[in-house]
Amino acid sequence: MRILVSEVGPRDGLQSIRETMATDAKGRWIRALADAGLREIEVGSFVHPRLLPQMADAEQVVRDALTIPGLSVAALAPNLKGARRAIEAGTHKITMPVSASRLHSLANIRMTCEQAIEEVGRVCALRDGLPAGQRPEIEVGISTAFGCTIQGEVAEDWVIEMAERLARAGADSIGLSDGVGYANPAQVKRMFTRLRSLLGDRAGAAHFHNTRGQGLANVVAALEAGVTTFDASQGGIGGCPYSPGATGNIVTEDLVWMLEAMGLDTGVDLNGLAEARRVLTESLPGEMVYGYLPEVGVEKGFRYAARGTAPEGTGKARPGAPSCQPAREAAE
Repeated sequence: MRILVSEVGPRDGLQSIRETMATDAKGRWIRALADAGLREIEVGSFVHPRLLPQMADAEQVVRDALTIPGLSVAALAPNLKGARRAIEAGTHKITMPVSASRLHSLANIRMTCEQAIEEVGRVCALRDGLPAGQRPEIEVGISTAFGCTIQGEVAEDWVIEMAERLARAGADSIGLSDGVGYANPAQVKRMFTRLRSLLGDRAGAAHFHNTRGQGLANVVAALEAGVTTFDASQGGIGGCPYSPGATGNIVTEDLVWMLEAMGLDTGVDLNGLAEARRVLTESLPGEMVYGYLPEVGVEKGFRYAARGTAPEGTGKARPGAPSCQPAREAAE
C-alpha cells in the first residue's frame, strides 16, 4: 500500500512559533524535504501579515516551491481573500480550516461554523470559474473534530453533518483534524469509518497532534479505517494556540519509520529527512524539536517497504546533536 505523508511543518509548524524563519531558509528546508521524497508539502498560509508575520512571504515561498519537479504545493487560506492570493501565486492545493467547535471557529477565523461552510462554497465557486488547467484542489480539514479545549465535547453527528455540507459546497476532499490532541484510537477509527462511508474517495487526510502521546496510535486506527493520507510536521514543530502545553504535530520522521516498518510504502527516505532536519535546526537555533527516531537512529536490518534493507542503525545521537543520521540503504 502506498501512503501519502503530507508535510505541514513549513505552515502549521512555522506559524505556531514566535521566531520567523528567513525566506531563503524556508526554501532550503522545503527543497530538502522534497529531496527526501515527500510528494506534498504545505508551504505557507495566506493570512494577513499582521496576524501571522511568520507567513508574510507566502507568495514568494509558493513560487519557489513550484519550481521543484513533482512536488504538490499546498497552502492554507482561511477565506476567499486568502484563496485569491493562493490562486494568484499558483498553489496546487488550498487547504481551508473549518472548525466543528462553534467557540473555536469564532476564536480561530471569526466565523460561525455555518459561515465557514458558506465561505468554502464561495472559494469553490471561484475555483470553478477558472480555466480547467488552473483550478487548485480545495481540501477542508474539519478541525476540533474530536474535541475542543474551549467548548469541550464536540458531537460526532455534527462533524459528519458538516462533512456532508462541505461536500455539497464543492470541496474536493474533507478530512478530520485533531489540532488539540484530544482524539483516541477507538474514536478515530469510528469517525473515519463513518466519514469514508459517507464520502467515499472524497474522504481526506488525517491530521493528528501528539499532545497526549496518542498521535501514532491514532494513525494506526485511521489506517484500519482505510485512510491513506496523513499530515505530519518535521521535528513535531507546531501546535494550537488554544491547546496549552501542546507539543505539536506528529513527527514526520517517526511517522515515516513506523509506516515503512509496517510494510507501507511512503516513498520517503530517512537519510533525506535527517538532512532536512539539519536545515531546520540550523535555521531556527534554540527551537525545540521532537522525535524518537532522530535520537536513536534506525535499527539493524531496517527494511523499507519497497526498497530493500538498510544495513545498520547508527544508535543514539551524541548529546546536543540536532538529529541522528540513519544508515544508508545497501541499494544506494
